[in-house]
Amino acid sequence: MRILLCEDDDEIAQSLAVTLERSGFGVERESDGEAALYRGETENFDAVVLDLGLPQMDGLTILKRWRRAGRLMPVLILTARGQWEERVEGIEAGADDYVIKPFHVMEIVARLRALIRRAAGLASSRITFGPYELDTRTLQVSKDGVPFDLSPQEFKLVSYLLHNKGRVISQLEITEHLYRQDYERDSNAVEVLVARVRKRLGHELIKTRRGFGYTLGDDY
Repeated sequence: MRILLCEDDDEIAQSLAVTLERSGFGVERESDGEAALYRGETENFDAVVLDLGLPQMDGLTILKRWRRAGRLMPVLILTARGQWEERVEGIEAGADDYVIKPFHVMEIVARLRALIRRAAGLASSRITFGPYELDTRTLQVSKDGVPFDLSPQEFKLVSYLLHNKGRVISQLEITEHLYRQDYERDSNAVEVLVARVRKRLGHELIKTRRGFGYTLGDDY
């Protein structure tokens, strides 16, 4: 899952980014409000962590402009303790959840997972599809009850396809959601990754729509 992290406090942003990446998310960071607005308007993210006190443009203004532009990705706002008016205004502006500073970073992880599941119409952290089960908390996929220790990228691929079940995902979209923007991307990296997952979990799991991209198999 690809997250846009908008936070100008470098210590907080670094701590969050490290924990989120260890928890299976791909993270893109912005510390400037105008830059955050542009990224959220022009790129696709599965969720956004948005600090309300960004320089150049505040978080509430950014959120309102995203929603007016039809950007529907889940947004988790970060706000200072005691600023209840901002929290209310943020929810009314279209925020999906909020966390008060200071916070424990694992709370952010848990809330993001819940927001992304909710956006995909999934209620539990353990998602069953055919003989497979994916657990977003343990970052593990099992088949017929047998767990597989997938690499981070293999898990992200299965998770992204599952959270977009019923939709064909292009190679470009998969690349954008699995790899950081500054990552030197191999042109056939996605094909290699799909082949590895098929070899480990079964060829029937991922279906190729030639010329369009990939989707979960018809039975899932």
